[in-house]
Amino acid sequence: MHDAPILSERASAFTGRQFRYYDFVMAAFVAILLLSNIIGAAKPAALTLNGEQWIFGAGILFFPLGYVIGDVLTEVYGYARARRVIWAGFAALLFMAFMSWVVVALPPAPGWQGQAAYESVFGQVWRIVFASITAFWAGEFINSYVMARMKIWTSGKYLWSRTIGSTVVGQGIDSIIFYPLAFGGIWSNEQVFSVMITNWLLKVGWEVVLTPVTYCVVGWLKRKEGVDISDEGTNFSPFKTKV
Repeated sequence: MHDAPILSERASAFTGRQFRYYDFVMAAFVAILLLSNIIGAAKPAALTLNGEQWIFGAGILFFPLGYVIGDVLTEVYGYARARRVIWAGFAALLFMAFMSWVVVALPPAPGWQGQAAYESVFGQVWRIVFASITAFWAGEFINSYVMARMKIWTSGKYLWSRTIGSTVVGQGIDSIIFYPLAFGGIWSNEQVFSVMITNWLLKVGWEVVLTPVTYCVVGWLKRKEGVDISDEGTNFSPFKTKV
């Protein structure tokens, strides 16, 4: 199958259009978001480099992939469709929090010895998810907004500047909100600050390292979908539901 010719138009020109890979990109985004929060966010890890200990959240190894996919969504499909994916992730996080609460609260079967471990892992998920929802909502919308605005300012050039620039801002807001809300009073203030700064630097570093991958994915999707959307005239309100 031949690639479709790439049409560079305003987002409004593609209202109602069906895309072949949009749903798959959305599914990948939501899956990474949930798994990063339920598996990786609650565990601080430590590595010793040159005699200095670096503490970071284990989810940092995978969570930045969600921001990369968010960049791809905004770059290829425009802010409005990225907005729909962000709300889908928001709803998924809410359901995860509810499901975690129900499962932990159910009385364990007689003889089952895993309740304490279950509570240890999932018992604080409500707080982590509350922090994550707040940080995710603010960070992702800011990331997508900066990405879309910079595309207009750069006339669609210098993709690397948009992916890195939006991540610096979006991930900065995400980290500033998430770590104090999730771990304040549980970790020491010094540890919260250390993890927050380290993770922000690692997230930005991941974005830089993955820039060639982002270029490949964005280029492939634009060719396959036949679009290169500009968000001139787009309503950037996070609460607008229609594309």
